[in-house]
Amino acid sequence: MDDATLTTGLDTRTGVSPEPARRLEVFSGTVGRRRSWTVEQKLAIVAEAQHCDNLTALAQRHDIRTSQLYTWRRELRYALEAQRGSMDAEPMFVPVVADNARRSDVAIEVEIDGAVIRIGRTAKADLAAAVVQALRSAR
Repeated sequence: MDDATLTTGLDTRTGVSPEPARRLEVFSGTVGRRRSWTVEQKLAIVAEAQHCDNLTALAQRHDIRTSQLYTWRRELRYALEAQRGSMDAEPMFVPVVADNARRSDVAIEVEIDGAVIRIGRTAKADLAAAVVQALRSAR
């Protein structure tokens, strides 16, 4: 290639003519395809993953991405937790743990879902009842 054919320092043409492409090629491989899976198929693959040491190999065997397998596992876990939550709608009692390091002015301490409510000895009864009522209505 001689210097006369280059118009700028960024011209990288190597003798290719500016003719339009004459042939159009369509790729129809696995790229971009969307498949729909039934719930039974998803459950079968996730159940198989429970006893599998190599999830990547399992995903390749079923021609899915590993991230899809992790997503199905997470969705199943959420569904099971939601089902368990609806079955356990009644409040449950937890064992009382005595801790002498607590402040002496706390008479009642209630912990629900990580939230701790402490009612002091000098609190009025209507305040304690309002706290208990609020906890009941929140559930």
